[in-house]
Amino acid sequence: MMTKKISDSIRRVDAVDKAGGYTQYISDMSFDELHYGRLVRGLRSHARITHIDLPALPDGYYFITKDHIPEGGKNEIQQIGTDWPVFADDEVTFYGETIGILVGPDREKVLEIERSISIEYEKLEAVFTIDDGLAMKTGLINGTNNTYADYHLNKGDVDAGFARADQIIEDEITTGFQEHLYMEPQGMVAQYVDGDYIITASCQCPFYLRKAVANVLNTDKEHIIVRQAVTGGAFGGKEHFPDIIAAPLVVAARVVGKPIQVVFDRKDDISFTAKRHPSRGIFRTGLDKEGNIVAMDVDVTINAGAYMSCSNIVLQRAIFSINSVYDIPNVHVRGRSVATNAFPSDAFRGFGAPQGIFLAEMHLSHIASHLGIDPASYKQRYFISKGDTTITNGLMHDEVKLPLMLEKAAEASDLYEKQRLYATGSGKGMGVSFYNHGAGFTGNGEKEIIKARLRMKKHRNGHVDILLSNVEMGQGLQTTFPKIAAAILEIPMEDISCDNPDTSIVPDSGPTVASRSLMVVGKLVERASQQLKERWDESPEVEVEVKYIHPEGCQWDQETLQGDAYPTYGWGVCIVEVEVDPATAEVETKGIWTVHDVGIAIDEMIVHGQVNGGVIQSLGYGSLEKLEYKDGRFYQNTLADYMIPTSMDFPMMSSQLVDNPYENGPFGAKGLGELVFDGASAAFADAVQQAIGKNINRIPVTPEYIMEVMNS
Repeated sequence: MMTKKISDSIRRVDAVDKAGGYTQYISDMSFDELHYGRLVRGLRSHARITHIDLPALPDGYYFITKDHIPEGGKNEIQQIGTDWPVFADDEVTFYGETIGILVGPDREKVLEIERSISIEYEKLEAVFTIDDGLAMKTGLINGTNNTYADYHLNKGDVDAGFARADQIIEDEITTGFQEHLYMEPQGMVAQYVDGDYIITASCQCPFYLRKAVANVLNTDKEHIIVRQAVTGGAFGGKEHFPDIIAAPLVVAARVVGKPIQVVFDRKDDISFTAKRHPSRGIFRTGLDKEGNIVAMDVDVTINAGAYMSCSNIVLQRAIFSINSVYDIPNVHVRGRSVATNAFPSDAFRGFGAPQGIFLAEMHLSHIASHLGIDPASYKQRYFISKGDTTITNGLMHDEVKLPLMLEKAAEASDLYEKQRLYATGSGKGMGVSFYNHGAGFTGNGEKEIIKARLRMKKHRNGHVDILLSNVEMGQGLQTTFPKIAAAILEIPMEDISCDNPDTSIVPDSGPTVASRSLMVVGKLVERASQQLKERWDESPEVEVEVKYIHPEGCQWDQETLQGDAYPTYGWGVCIVEVEVDPATAEVETKGIWTVHDVGIAIDEMIVHGQVNGGVIQSLGYGSLEKLEYKDGRFYQNTLADYMIPTSMDFPMMSSQLVDNPYENGPFGAKGLGELVFDGASAAFADAVQQAIGKNINRIPVTPEYIMEVMNS
């Protein structure tokens, strides 16, 4: 039933089934005559395929390659670009690239055949680092410069600013790979039935999946039906990467004529899926005699890997985040996505913002330390406010409550008293980070590219269906969307359904990415509910459809990346207290305090769950999750050697919310799913560097790295 106010918490609609183990995921689903598929991979980082020695296949077993793509189809996957092929075409450019797919009715037999396939190669030079990619050591991708994108942002007059500088601070800061480690690995089933391709998938973006494979099959998108399976977590890892599995799988389904399942085991999932982009920021910042920043020049580079995927859009978020919380005069930011022979990186919760925010937060902390000022006070000088100019020369349209949020976080954590007690280098430290996240697609993406639509239908019995393409993957949409509708229609939530999408039934309301679902699509739910309520008695069955309306006053030029990159932002403050063992360099986190502005919480329990999960995931990124890339392979590829936080690694956190309603969000709500990840890693690293009295320049901050810093 309805609650007194929208923020009041209710039990999630999927709580009992998931907690009780009744929910069926892709591996639990039954299909008649199910066959099993294994992606056969090129286990070289850069090599020419000279020969494939395939054993004699028993009846009913198949090895599918590029030669099986239907006539008129293309060996390319339609993502943002089309450079990633379905099957390697004579050459592999990263370790684990798909060469073919092996299919058969017995899973163990398929594995046995896979082990007997022998592939011969001619080795080619491979590069894995940003510097080697920039140096064009293989001439790998884009002719003259080996970058997928080279962006420049300019705010103010940087040259004039540096001319006024009394001193210049230079800094280099880096971040590494991060594994998504969703609870349910990648998986899907494809079948070819009467001219239609039916894909049942654990993914975030059913309509992306449909678009990705249409050109491969040389068929209309309407003949590709994507049915969303219950999805056990994603964090961006099931945004584009399912395309890479689906494309060879649908080719095989056409050949075999039976449903085929591909499900990764955990080792395959860590070894052969996309990760968070490694990044590097090189700063050159001019200070006047009072220590004020008068100019800043930043070079941000991300390691894209062997194919572009969504790297350029991740890069845009990263460079927008360099000054997103601050109004600093005279800034130039250069951003490049570099091609290497690394496994292609892709979407991950935050989508470039965690990298950009970490780079900027640490650099400003380093400046503050150099000046002998506590970082929180120094950063507060530059807080952006309503009416100020953003890094893309847009306008900050809404009220920014960062000063109030800092006050609340500082009071809860006793920040200033502890800073007084904990001398720099004492082994104890308090770290503070400030961050925001633009909700929705960058610039005019929602208006010009996504063009979201949503339908609602009242049936004769009074039951209401919400028809949309957005995916429940643990964040609570199948609770919050009906909750919004129930509040407006004034009917029980039990009378409203929001089922897993099927592209042959629902309109395209856009992908489940970019912190857009609740704010953008939730607003469509709100509008559709209002229309349906007005027409409720019109007839026994009523259907309404609404389309996205772009907020007035937001202007954007995609060619120049100038204007309002986002219509509004969520905001966050995170404070972390640590103690570093002087003998072992192990870090004990003593306290975590956060304050977030997500507009108005649609359900406070769901919001706090997102805060807790996102902050701890970010602390894992900053402290534990070491993922090394050696000779083209991820060195840690099991849960025995890739460490993620458990309930024992971090204390309970204090989590507060500040109301700041956004008029274009449902009931004033803004996006939050990525925001809550963005800043905690920087707060942790800031706390450690205060505790040891030495600058931290990369994450994760492991004991080994701390020893290296202390002994340098």
